[in-house]
Amino acid sequence: MKPTAEQLLAAKDTTIPDVSGPGLRVLFCGINPGLWSGATGHHFARPGNRFWPALHRSGFTERQYRPDEQRELLALGLGITNVAPRTTAKADELTAEELREGGAALRERVLRLRPRVLAVLGIGAYRTAFGQRRAALGRQPDGIGDTEVWVLPNPSGLNAHYTLDGLAAEFRRLRETVEDRAVEEPGAEDRVAADRAAEEPAAED
Repeated sequence: MKPTAEQLLAAKDTTIPDVSGPGLRVLFCGINPGLWSGATGHHFARPGNRFWPALHRSGFTERQYRPDEQRELLALGLGITNVAPRTTAKADELTAEELREGGAALRERVLRLRPRVLAVLGIGAYRTAFGQRRAALGRQPDGIGDTEVWVLPNPSGLNAHYTLDGLAAEFRRLRETVEDRAVEEPGAEDRVAADRAAEEPAAED
């Protein structure tokens, strides 16, 4: 259901729960929730956002999920979080300090949840949050603990640098790498399942 203007206005500066748990294959990380997400409680909820189509076209999901189906990603080993928790109309309303504080909190979250990959969706936010001015898209040379860090393009409809096909290609490159690693590491899926079973209560939002 489309949020009303009043609901969108009331969503400003609120927060929404992560979709996360221990031992995920990929923890996708947006910059921060937009007003549609704040009003609905669903990540990447604005109709023009291309996260859900890119996720499907890249092969991460067998069909295009709706934002209100976000928790079904957990069964696929996928999750969603944000660099900064505060809901804004535009990402540029965040201060550099908020992004740096969000980066520090994200690092702690990743060390606790131990996803195989953290995929940050937005090169500018990543550079600021982690102090990596020269970072480029793709796999980063420095991980967080045992977690690989990747940077993918921002799927916002305002990002004119990438078409949907271009976004899907970047997402697909990550998916293929993750799947190749799983084949190269026998028993990896069993270790993930064990992590989830051991920490299941902590996965509740």
